Amino acid sequence: MRAYAPGRVNLIGDHTDYTGGVVLPMAVDLRTTVELQRGGRTVELVSATEAEPAVVPLDVADPARMSPGWARYVAGVVAAVRPAEGGSGRVTTTLPQGAGLSSSAALEVALALALGFEGSDAELAGACQRAEQLAWGTPTGIMDQLASVAGRAGHALLIDCTSLEVVPVPIPDSAEVVVVDSGERRSVALSAYAERRRQCEDAAARVGPLREVSLEDVARLDDPLLQRRARHVVSENRRVVGAAKCLDDGDLVGAGRLMTESHASLRDDFEVSTPRLDRLVEELLGIPGIYGARLTGAGFGGSVVALARPGTPTPGRPLAAADGARVEGSPPNSGGMP
Repeated sequence: MRAYAPGRVNLIGDHTDYTGGVVLPMAVDLRTTVELQRGGRTVELVSATEAEPAVVPLDVADPARMSPGWARYVAGVVAAVRPAEGGSGRVTTTLPQGAGLSSSAALEVALALALGFEGSDAELAGACQRAEQLAWGTPTGIMDQLASVAGRAGHALLIDCTSLEVVPVPIPDSAEVVVVDSGERRSVALSAYAERRRQCEDAAARVGPLREVSLEDVARLDDPLLQRRARHVVSENRRVVGAAKCLDDGDLVGAGRLMTESHASLRDDFEVSTPRLDRLVEELLGIPGIYGARLTGAGFGGSVVALARPGTPTPGRPLAAADGARVEGSPPNSGGMP
């Protein structure tokens, strides 16, 4: 069995998925492949990027106790999927680790498919979301896994993280998506991610679900910190919807402006940027042909994404929007509808 899954870059909409909001990622033409010979009562994998193999029994009880570290992801998938049989094989990837391009989600999705998972896109993404939570105890949202599963070549994905509806949004031919790796490695599990989620939950407990409230409701919060966190989420949901419309209309200036506003909000209200990411964004915005730029992913390091005129000289690499995960030999998905 040979299965692969792409990474993703999020054009706009960070820290909105776990509050049930909207996001606009795209699956990218960098991916992780799992080749697995099925059989046995363990899952045994080797990887050229890891010094030690991952050996996980099918009855694994606590994925977070597995070692080496990458075996936690394997164990999380085994625990979430509970396959009838294990297997042995290898993992290869073209995705950089820790760069904010969802290398962990790509591994989870590819492995779940190689282990024989059957179900809808939403069910596969949900199982892999649980796998990551079991592996590291971090309350991550579903965006990364669903983007990897439901990707469509040439399109971003407008995802409603409450209904899990996925609407493909075409990337205009006049646009290029560029990613610049900051070189600043980060782990969501070791960052303040869980703290930010708790703060959003605290704000929602006072004013209502953040995807439903207004900025006027947020302004009534008497805690300045919670007000900033909630203001980011509420305003980011609006920016996501606006950016999707801009791309659909071919308005790259408008989409770029919203991306840049998103970075400012992540920097100031959500406080997940870093000085290095801020400098990269400023450098990119100073290049003719760049419409907008922002950090991508959870923040605390990783990469910056920019919307550019094709052929614009930048320090990054252009990435194409790719189809989603599949088992080799199966047709591309139908666009990610649950």
